[in-house]
Amino acid sequence: MEKLTFYAVSAPEKLDRIGAYLAERLSRDVVRHRYGYVLIAMEALDQLLMACHSQSIKPFVESFLHMVAKLLESGEPKLQVLGTNSFVKFANIEEDTPSYHRRYDFFVSRFSAMCHSCDHDPEIQTEIRIAGIRGIQGVVRKTVNDELRATIWEPQHMDKIVPSLLFNMQKIEDIDSRIGPPSSPTGGEKEENPALLAENCFRELLGRATYGNMNNAVRPVFAHLDHHRLWDPNEFAVSCFKIIMYSIQAQYSHHVIQEILGHLDVRKRDSPRVRAGIIQVLLEAVAIAAKGSVGPTVLEVFNTLLKHLRISVDFELGDRRSSAGSATFSTSSKESDERIVQNAIIQTIGFFGSNLPDYQRSEIMMFIMGKVPVLGTTSQSLDTSHLGDLGTRRIQIMLLRSLLMVTSGYKATTITNALPPPFLDPLLSPSLMEDSELRQLVLEVLHNLIDRHDNRAKLRGIRIIPDVSDLKIKRDKISRQDVSFMKKHGQQLYRHIYLGCKEEDNVQKNFELLFTSLALTTIELANEEVVIDLIRLAIALQDIAIINEDNLPMFNRCGIMALVAAYLNFLSQMIAVPAFCQHVSKVIETRSLEASYFLPETIFKDKCNLPKSLEKHEKDLFFLTNKIAESLGGSGYSVERLSVPYVPQVTDEDRLSRRKSIVDTVSIQVDILPGNNTDDKVDNTEEITFEALKKAIDNNGLEEQEKEKRRLVIEKFQKAPFEEIAAQCETKANLLHDRLAQILELTIRPPPSPSGTMTITAGHAHYQSVPVYEMKFPDLCVY
Repeated sequence: MEKLTFYAVSAPEKLDRIGAYLAERLSRDVVRHRYGYVLIAMEALDQLLMACHSQSIKPFVESFLHMVAKLLESGEPKLQVLGTNSFVKFANIEEDTPSYHRRYDFFVSRFSAMCHSCDHDPEIQTEIRIAGIRGIQGVVRKTVNDELRATIWEPQHMDKIVPSLLFNMQKIEDIDSRIGPPSSPTGGEKEENPALLAENCFRELLGRATYGNMNNAVRPVFAHLDHHRLWDPNEFAVSCFKIIMYSIQAQYSHHVIQEILGHLDVRKRDSPRVRAGIIQVLLEAVAIAAKGSVGPTVLEVFNTLLKHLRISVDFELGDRRSSAGSATFSTSSKESDERIVQNAIIQTIGFFGSNLPDYQRSEIMMFIMGKVPVLGTTSQSLDTSHLGDLGTRRIQIMLLRSLLMVTSGYKATTITNALPPPFLDPLLSPSLMEDSELRQLVLEVLHNLIDRHDNRAKLRGIRIIPDVSDLKIKRDKISRQDVSFMKKHGQQLYRHIYLGCKEEDNVQKNFELLFTSLALTTIELANEEVVIDLIRLAIALQDIAIINEDNLPMFNRCGIMALVAAYLNFLSQMIAVPAFCQHVSKVIETRSLEASYFLPETIFKDKCNLPKSLEKHEKDLFFLTNKIAESLGGSGYSVERLSVPYVPQVTDEDRLSRRKSIVDTVSIQVDILPGNNTDDKVDNTEEITFEALKKAIDNNGLEEQEKEKRRLVIEKFQKAPFEEIAAQCETKANLLHDRLAQILELTIRPPPSPSGTMTITAGHAHYQSVPVYEMKFPDLCVY
């Protein structure tokens, strides 16, 4: 062998004749089953191949590959393994010049077939499969290092290579332990375990993929998972895509995400568990790719997921309608499966959104909010016309849950960036107040955006806080932008809290979230003017419970009283005005002794004795406006506006909404609000004496009263917010217009006509004809 090698190196032009002779001898020995001579011939070919690196080795390589193919075609496992080992040695040789005519189609097909070996002997089967995997690895290495490497990435080759590797990877017993970045197993394990060897080959293949051939490498994975029904359960699918995401270059991650989204569209009619499995895979891929480059596909990801969310709700409601009169077992299981799909979509949206940079996250927040179906929105929202009220509500809840996850951890520099008008208006829409769960989600989204110092966890739960300083509240000085925001949009926030308290289906969680909303607004956005507005709002909420124009249940009325008590206790300690703190503490102490159901610690217990009415309670149990004004006036606060009761502004959507109009729910009669002038009424009860009667008759006294009334009206118009004045004027104008319409309808009637008079009853027009002889004409018309 040494002489042959020396001769070949000395006369490289003889290599092609040497190779042809050895190939001829080896072919004859293979046919005649002389396996000893076959081993000798292949050993000679291998040594010559390793020793000679000249230009004339090309013809010799062709003879070598021809003999390797002969060995792989034989049915003898030992020869197949021998041929594979020789090919792997050849694959590790770096050639100086590319081979333009050499192709490896046969080797790809043959090695892939060996990966699926089903020999009866388990040891031989494992040996052949390992040989097939090593052969594929050799083909990949040889073609990638070759300048014509693009041929291996063609779909006809990838459709054989990738499924062969995945078929062997399915044998991994502990999938969860192999989901991280590439590991470095020992050489013995790599050679003996087909699953481990296949996984390393798969990682190496993906690591060499480039921009143009990434999709060809990923698409066969979907085909394999579909054919073998591996989406439910999806442990292996999740494992595969974790390997893919960790193996490819980071800048190509969005290609994989696009492929998963495309496959989700293809399988949108499949069972819920299959779709949920695909979405779970998407979540795992997004979890790895979100920190890196996600390319221009961010909106596409969210748009596709929201579309499938609507499809899932449509399927859920369709199954419910189709089986309304049949057995409910299968229906309930389908509905629960669709809920799994919806939860997976929401989790994916939230995880992806929460890992995006702030500038992209704000765009996604706007995008999701634009999809929420509310009155007055544009056509960008999801089409729920065919879903009905129940479907619309389900879509609203799902989208708000997605929005809640996206906004989690979002820290905006200014509140204007976090709550721009196009986002705030639909979020605070009355359309999202139809249900208790909807209102909870809206408030939680607001908390995520308003709380910029992570104080929400310290305020969790509604309670009377003995010492707010123990909470160690973090806060900064109110910025000029935040002050401007409250001037423009503060009334919207107050209005939402005010109307949210008046809902009959409120539960304890609603009151807890309302308390947190008020507290966070105080911490993050409250200057002296906002503090006065919040106190006016709290007194207005107290008046809701006392007057009870909306006929709220007693639990709700006591819950509102407890909410006001908890908030004013918090506010008084935050602004640290001693007189104000003293008044609030006195009222709370009185309540704890005489009416504990007005405190959150009592009313929200499971068994709480509720009062029958609130009319008989003493004024010591209520927070009084004049007492608050006195306490704050001495500390430099502008308390003139406290005398003006809070009235929520009327919006255009109130007239379009199906809910009760705010004009009908808000009273503007200032003199009957007990929280404003309870003490004044007590002080005005004087003795009837001669001097009192004389003053009553005196015209000068009447003039002074008129002047005082004018002064109060002028002061109100000078100091009250414009939105409240507009709301009061608009309410009065609407009431006057309705009254005038009633009067005109009663007084102005058309004359009788033989053709009939149209009357409208229950929304339908009716004509009543009157005979001519029964008509009464004026005397001047009769002759």
